[in-house]
Amino acid sequence: MSNRAAKLTRTYKVLKKHYKPYATTDRPVLEQLLYASCLQGATYDLADEAFAKLQQCYYDWNEVRVTTVSELSEVMANLPQPSASASQLKRTLQSVFESYYSFDLETLKKESIGKAVKQLKKLDGVSDFAVAFVTQSGFNGHSIPVTPESIEALRVLRVISDDEARKGRVPGLERAIPKNKGVEFGSLLHQLGADYAAAPFSPRVRAVMLEIEPEAKDRFPKRTAKKSDTDRPSDSPADAEPDSSSVQKSAVAEASEKPASGKKKKGKATGEVPNPEVADEEPRGDSPEKTATKRLSKKKPR
Repeated sequence: MSNRAAKLTRTYKVLKKHYKPYATTDRPVLEQLLYASCLQGATYDLADEAFAKLQQCYYDWNEVRVTTVSELSEVMANLPQPSASASQLKRTLQSVFESYYSFDLETLKKESIGKAVKQLKKLDGVSDFAVAFVTQSGFNGHSIPVTPESIEALRVLRVISDDEARKGRVPGLERAIPKNKGVEFGSLLHQLGADYAAAPFSPRVRAVMLEIEPEAKDRFPKRTAKKSDTDRPSDSPADAEPDSSSVQKSAVAEASEKPASGKKKKGKATGEVPNPEVADEEPRGDSPEKTATKRLSKKKPR
């Protein structure tokens, strides 16, 4: 047994201790495909709820097809990413309608699994997860559906490399897990991936992953500390002292706006602000030279 196969086997063993397998409901091929759009990135309970709401709120799948993504998102609001799920589901329905002029994919069961899978991959809006899900639940094939969330969990568990995670691949998965265990393992892994994506700092989820791979702690995401007010630089604009020239300008502006005590000073019609120093000056009498001139002018000529 290879190292990867051993890790997948241990993952399966530990997950069975902490999760319960989910029994997939028997549905037509098209509905399995649409259900996969709800399930991707969500738990089984949330996917069941969203899918049931779609069937209750709309008359048939054609009505869903012509409904806007915004309206579908409101119906599927319980999902982690309702807009993305609604868009994928709508695109799938549109592509099925354009390809088959109906909403029935049961004819694919008459084809070989290989040909049926090729037909599904041609449809717009159908993800690799959805294809694998329908292959397993609709065609009874050996293909374990893996979401991006489960891919990330396997990367943290060191089952796959960073490069394989970026490509969204788990090489050797179907060889390590036999077909008669594929449905059970797929449901357990899906639950772990959904829980880890929803709460990556959850002690319970981390405990399960550390039981599988103790060295996974080095790959867990780190919490980012928030900066406090004391960490703010002292030379920030909020703490900087005001410029002296700004203070002087402010003082002059305040003085020009404030009238003299007890008196109102009228400005010119042009809106010119009177000089505060002149405005505050009390009126004075005539100068000594002017007073002397007035006295001389009043004397009678001899």
